[in-house]
Amino acid sequence: MEVTDNEEPILNKFENTVALQSLLFKLQRWQWWLLVTINIFFLIAGQSAAVLLGRFYYDQGGNSKWIATVIQTAGFPILFIPLFLLPSDKEPLASYTSSPSVRTLASIYLVLGVIIAGDNYLYSLGLSYLSASTYSLICASQLAFNAVFSYFINSQKFTALILNSVIILSFSSALIAVNDDSGGPSGVSKWKYFLGFLATLGASAIYSLLLSLMQLSFQKVIKKETFSVVLEMQIFTSAVATCVSVAGLFASGEWKTLHGEMQSFGKGSVSYVLTLVWTAVTWQVCSVGVVGLIFVVSSLFSNVISTVALAVSPIAAVIVFHDKMNGVKIIAMLLAVWGFASYTYQNYLDDSKLRKERSNVTETRNNSVC
Repeated sequence: MEVTDNEEPILNKFENTVALQSLLFKLQRWQWWLLVTINIFFLIAGQSAAVLLGRFYYDQGGNSKWIATVIQTAGFPILFIPLFLLPSDKEPLASYTSSPSVRTLASIYLVLGVIIAGDNYLYSLGLSYLSASTYSLICASQLAFNAVFSYFINSQKFTALILNSVIILSFSSALIAVNDDSGGPSGVSKWKYFLGFLATLGASAIYSLLLSLMQLSFQKVIKKETFSVVLEMQIFTSAVATCVSVAGLFASGEWKTLHGEMQSFGKGSVSYVLTLVWTAVTWQVCSVGVVGLIFVVSSLFSNVISTVALAVSPIAAVIVFHDKMNGVKIIAMLLAVWGFASYTYQNYLDDSKLRKERSNVTETRNNSVC
């Protein structure tokens, strides 16, 4: 059968798949789990700390949504340190895959960066009108959104367990939406609370879309299996997002209020600066964990671990900020944990099935060589 321009030979498809997975195959099981564990720690620690610092910023008198958006990505230069410290990547299977053009990469980074900037603004808007615990529980809905986007974009199966997780997480968010005693920050009206809810829900949907698009980029376009590629993705998309956010800061006129905001900050000017700096750092630590898990496992698993961090944040918020934890919130959190457990178990089943199939393929190839 003749191969047309739009049709790729089956052998090439197989070789490309082998090339993409070669590095992870070379890792021993304990090395793979160590890499996964490190990324999980980065994600949970970074996200929990960033959410608490973000709420602290607003509680102490901060009010700029755009500066809160800028600092979510402005810490990207620190990622050049591990990028330069990493040894040069050598790809023995490079002949199987062709590198994308600079124009293609620039387009990917530009589109993803703009999406990140818009998503970060919605998160900043939501956190300004919600308590840290409420905000985190609403963000758990991103797992349900990711199921939908992964199905359409990444060909993820929609099983009974995933459907159960989607329904449960939807109920969890709905409980928060109709909860009149949600413990929002003082001075926040019901309208602003509802606006914060919608902004956070929308940000969660966009974030899930972003994870699926990143995974698609790694699989279909970039086709490289090195951690430096993950860092480059994070650096360049964050650079674009920061530029867009800075433009929004000046276009909105909020930059004029920053000096007065610093002077009137509850804990003082030094604390104001340190809060912004450490928020920027913790968001970058979180981002490395997110993109690292997308690279090592999948966008689905990355979002699952993000949900774990969201379960940690309400507890931390109760301890740090003394947020109200009423019965509705407790039920919503338990539902979120239930949904997370369903998703995790499905991920475990898929992983076990995939490893078994890979083992059978390897045995078949070895037998054919012999």
